[in-house]
Amino acid sequence: MKLLFKNIKELIQVREKHVDFLSGKEMSILPTIKNAFLLVENGLISDFGNMKDCPKNDIKTIDATGKMILPSWCDSHTHLVFAGNREDEFVDRINGFSYEEIANNGGGILNSAKKLQLTSEEELYNQSKVRLEEIIQLGTGAVEIKSGYGLTKEAELKMLRVIKKLKESYPIEIKATFLGAHAVPAEYKNNKSGYLQMLIDDILPTIKKENLADFIDIFCETSYFSVEDAQQILEAGKKYGLTGKIHVNQFTAIGGIQIGVKNQALSVDHLEEMRTEDINVLKNTKTMPVALPACSFFLSIPYTPARKMIDAGLPLALATDYNPGSSPSGNMNFVVATACVKMKMTPEEAINAATINGAYAMNSQNKVGSITKGKLANLILTKEINSYNFIPYSFGNHKIEKVFLKGKEI
Repeated sequence: MKLLFKNIKELIQVREKHVDFLSGKEMSILPTIKNAFLLVENGLISDFGNMKDCPKNDIKTIDATGKMILPSWCDSHTHLVFAGNREDEFVDRINGFSYEEIANNGGGILNSAKKLQLTSEEELYNQSKVRLEEIIQLGTGAVEIKSGYGLTKEAELKMLRVIKKLKESYPIEIKATFLGAHAVPAEYKNNKSGYLQMLIDDILPTIKKENLADFIDIFCETSYFSVEDAQQILEAGKKYGLTGKIHVNQFTAIGGIQIGVKNQALSVDHLEEMRTEDINVLKNTKTMPVALPACSFFLSIPYTPARKMIDAGLPLALATDYNPGSSPSGNMNFVVATACVKMKMTPEEAINAATINGAYAMNSQNKVGSITKGKLANLILTKEINSYNFIPYSFGNHKIEKVFLKGKEI
């Protein structure tokens, strides 16, 4: 099946040659073609170029006059599979309680875990597919989903099986991450080492057997898991074929970035607190820093110092951190806008961070993230807009007209 988009006002993120990711000054360059066509064949990008070279064959055609096309958003950090919500904690924070205080009073991750443990796999799937359908309509064409709200063998595996079922049921590109080391459950309160060993000995073999995850992750943070814990988990993941990721530097900097780089983690995520030594250790590595501005917005904590990091030559990806406690939104349009408004990223940098760099942060750069021949035709068709700057400018009202996954309108 062929589909031709013609008279595209501007075709955005055009990459003739494959690029893994962009760093430093490269992030300010966003290649485009004005007055363009785009040809899709069998769900893949087949050809593109200026309208003067547009195919004349009898092909199903969409006229994109006045509109733009860009690759769909690549959201490399979410916790989209969860049960219920935590709106009561939202009110607690308005009344002056901190994230840490809420967690210490039985809220936070442990609150979500309790709800999820009591929710059936079928109900968890039904709740999660609604969220997945919502983010697809908001332009996300690739997403990484973490476990971590189970905190028991049964509940963690339940989450991962739901993610696998979503992957089998929807055309969006989905990657799964095992985040059993998200918090220490109450029954292991005085035995953190025992909990970590349970994750390694009891859950990882089943994940391997059922092919339930692509990555392994840990929340390396004061009062959660230490650098030594992160080393243990990342090492164990490697033995089971799971690439490392790491939650780090959200509230405190304790050396987690260094341990991530040492273990060749694919990404280090959050990064609200960044020291000079943290930036320096990331230079000339293949570890992608990932910023989560919606979390900073929702919790009123510092934003990742994007300007400082990019100016130092680092790459950066953007993701939503979609979860019930600290970022209850999967809207990548808002993330891109917030990165421009609050983190002083240019529209070019933010779009690069939310497409090609986001794809790399979930090891999907060969499939999605740019307008490149042979990649999936996961596309956003905008409404009529003046320029791509309008995408972050219009922060409260996204300008998406249609979304296509594998060349099919969703």
